[in-house]
Amino acid sequence: MKNILIIGGGAMGSAFTVPCIENNNKVTITEPYSKLFIRNLSSKNKFHSALKIKLPKKLEFKKFSNDLFKKKFDLIVIALSLSGIDFIGNYLKNLKIKTPILILTKGLKYEKKNNKILTISEQLKKKYNITNVSILKGPCLAKELARKNQTSVIIANKSMNKAKQIGKMISTKYYLTEFSNDIIGVEVCSAIKNIYSMIIGAGQSLNAASNLFQKSIVEMKYLTKYLKGKEETTLSLAGVGDLYVSAAGGRNSKMGSYLGKGFTFKTAKKRFMPNDTVEGEQLAREIAPFILKKLNKKKIPLMINMLRTIKENKKLKIKV
Repeated sequence: MKNILIIGGGAMGSAFTVPCIENNNKVTITEPYSKLFIRNLSSKNKFHSALKIKLPKKLEFKKFSNDLFKKKFDLIVIALSLSGIDFIGNYLKNLKIKTPILILTKGLKYEKKNNKILTISEQLKKKYNITNVSILKGPCLAKELARKNQTSVIIANKSMNKAKQIGKMISTKYYLTEFSNDIIGVEVCSAIKNIYSMIIGAGQSLNAASNLFQKSIVEMKYLTKYLKGKEETTLSLAGVGDLYVSAAGGRNSKMGSYLGKGFTFKTAKKRFMPNDTVEGEQLAREIAPFILKKLNKKKIPLMINMLRTIKENKKLKIKV
């Protein structure tokens, strides 16, 4: 039995508790941004409003505090949004935490000072000297995982042995793990697929969408290699696998469908998705200053068109 702490009580962090507990681990979940969230979840028979299920009985809910980190954990899982990475990085640095960390968060950061794109693991290492980091990515819908539907993910660490150790901690008959030593490639693929999901969603027929899917993979290979990842990682669960799930029916694909119908992003967001977070849009705004200036536009025409569509709030024009 291992002792696992999950930071982030959203849909994915909460769903992740299910296989962890089923694999006979002691699991604690905490939420740094909402004390009320943990209190409500604790008092409502562990019913999670977003997942629409009761979380495991053995799951412990704890207040986010310095005292919590005085306990010995074998693994700390970060399941916060991208905006919370700086907060938790600084927090763990100040507490001098040496526990292995597993990142569920997806995204990239543009470092304006050095004109560089950083993955989350690079951000934690460079800014907060946190190096004992593994990455978990892949085609995983939180609601399906919480209901124990068959799910496969990929764990990345420069040390395959460390990745496999975490795999042993969290794997079950329905939650299967693969492994990679290409941390950067896995992170890049899992992030940019959100933008390409919007592009595929813009196809107004299956024929058009399938064409955009194929072209998206070609561009993802180029971007992954450019950002120092391995090109073949694009064909892994973090690339094609995650892209398929997102394009099949996620929020990014939904927004893409409105863009494909001729709406600008602001109009579509206000009219059809006012309360939804569109991760592809957030990432597009984050990386646009770098991509639009540094990369060969002829190599990634789909990405360039989507970045300009979001950045300039104009109608999407994509040649299928």
